[in-house]
Amino acid sequence: MIKDLLKDAESRMKGAIEALENDLTGIRTGRANPALVEKLPVEYYGMETPLFQLASISVPEARALMIKPFDPSTLKAIEKAILTSELNLTPNNDGKVIRLNLPPLTEERRRELVKMVSSRLEESRIAIRNIRRDQMKDMRDFEKEKMISEDDLSYGEDELQKLTDKFIEEIDKVGERKSKEIMEV
Repeated sequence: MIKDLLKDAESRMKGAIEALENDLTGIRTGRANPALVEKLPVEYYGMETPLFQLASISVPEARALMIKPFDPSTLKAIEKAILTSELNLTPNNDGKVIRLNLPPLTEERRRELVKMVSSRLEESRIAIRNIRRDQMKDMRDFEKEKMISEDDLSYGEDELQKLTDKFIEEIDKVGERKSKEIMEV
């Protein structure tokens, strides 16, 4: 019973880490990365569609992205989505492809991005703690219903705390890597 709860907690916590890593790929660093724009919502036939479903995104140079729409009629919609996003990038449209040149980040912008990373890290820590809280509640309920012993409850709580600490540490490592990447000139 306790092992099942711990396995469930571990898989949910891994999911939280994966979600964080996916979220952080969208935060701009000094280098061009297709993940920066691939989830950008584009108005396509009245629906919000992620950019990666409408175009191929490549990195021809270290500080440039090239977006080639599958359907040339979506060029204007993609351009509009980039302009209205919070990326602060100006698309260059040549009628067939859109080129995005990523200017070097200013020190001030780097600090803003690091703050944004910190807030995302905190959200992930909260998600991990919520998973721990839910599992603790389940364990205590099982103990009240005499499905597990007091010793099992104590063991389960200790193991759950170790698991929580491990994943919080993992979040810190992910954040450290991303912050270092952003501050790299």
